[in-house]
Amino acid sequence: MHSMKVRTRFAPSPTGYLHLGGARTALFSWAFARHFGGTFVLRIEDTDLERSTPEAVQAIIEGMQWLGLQHDEGPFYQMKRMDRYSAVLAEMLGAGTAYHCYSSPEEVEAMREKQRAIGEKPRYDGTWRPEPGKTLPAIPADRKPVIRFKNPLEGEVTWDDVVKGQITIANREMDDLVIARPDGTPTYNFCVAVDDWDMQITHVIRGDDHVNNTPRQINILLALGATLPKYGHVPMILGADGEKLSKRHGAVSVMDYPAQGYLPEAMLNYLSRLGWSHGDDEVFSMEQMCSWFNLDHLSKSPAQFNPEKLAWLNNHYIKLADNKRLADLIKPIMHEAQFDGAPDLEAVIALLKERANTTVELANSAMLFYRQPQPEAALLAQHLTDAVRPALQAFAAQLVTVTWTKADISAVMKSTLAEHGLKMPQLAMPLRLLITGQLQTPSIDAVLELFGREVVLSRINQGL
Repeated sequence: MHSMKVRTRFAPSPTGYLHLGGARTALFSWAFARHFGGTFVLRIEDTDLERSTPEAVQAIIEGMQWLGLQHDEGPFYQMKRMDRYSAVLAEMLGAGTAYHCYSSPEEVEAMREKQRAIGEKPRYDGTWRPEPGKTLPAIPADRKPVIRFKNPLEGEVTWDDVVKGQITIANREMDDLVIARPDGTPTYNFCVAVDDWDMQITHVIRGDDHVNNTPRQINILLALGATLPKYGHVPMILGADGEKLSKRHGAVSVMDYPAQGYLPEAMLNYLSRLGWSHGDDEVFSMEQMCSWFNLDHLSKSPAQFNPEKLAWLNNHYIKLADNKRLADLIKPIMHEAQFDGAPDLEAVIALLKERANTTVELANSAMLFYRQPQPEAALLAQHLTDAVRPALQAFAAQLVTVTWTKADISAVMKSTLAEHGLKMPQLAMPLRLLITGQLQTPSIDAVLELFGREVVLSRINQGL
């Protein structure tokens, strides 16, 4: 299908962090380029000087790095391409596809008011638009013009959207767009069209909040004699309540997720399934995603963000993750931990990771092994009864010589229980309290094994 080389782009405006919708757009564009052995371009659309910040640029690049969505070219910055835009504007003025307009903002507003009053769509009325045989007004002194694009008056713009199907907009619905401000700086839709042309972008995959920009960009590209890319507009991501995803749904910035204990592979797998599917597959690697992803199964309806499903996937990837990698992630957040002489962190992770949905949960549960136990007196009184003390003493006496494996510790526990006519919880509960300070722990024989003979014996003897 592709004799031409596939070239996609992710082109965020650096007015804030990288949000989930942007990350998903980036992922789809990246996966599509990877699928066809093409090129993925990163472009920073920073012409909105009021709102763009260097911090936001940094946040976008960090988010892309965390997700591992490497770009092949870029990042390109629009502010560094001003000479190119000026050259294209000059060519368009020369070719008559753009013109200088001297109407003041007040005059344009008055035109719009007039049209609203008669029930028409408010628009620029073409006062300065050059037409054969038309006399233009006298140029006002001391007024810098904007440059407007000479949008066709007849016909329509049609494109076959890879997500939404055919979309058609009549040219009379669009007025002559301002493509350069009075100070000469170009506007968003013009820059995007020139960039897509210069960078030879073949496929534009973006959020459907851009659908209204597309016919304008297509008309500019046609005026430049450019080849049109294929467009695909993916629906928004909604919160579980069906509203557009926003701050009140919790984290909306991608970089909130590593801090909350999510792994990038879980986030990628989760985002892949928001508005795209491959049969019934729920769990898959990015290699698999890239081998499958060809724009065929993008959904027309908005996807709903489901935090439980993300947590479930994250648990899946934590279980698969290398214990050393997990140790590097959780050690910095285990603030009060005392690691000296304590059990090996990787061994602790191996015991606990089955049940952790996030690395933050994993860190919290691992603290069990790295702090001094402080059991509540009331709980000790309840569980460390006179009926249990002799059994606990006998158990400790046998631990002095037992081979220190989970299986052998478990065997000693069972024989002690049988000898003293007790049930498992009667011995396990006081042990948990004395060794860890809490009543809920993983399997007690595994916990004892990890703590090591010395610590276990000293904590039991202290308690007794």
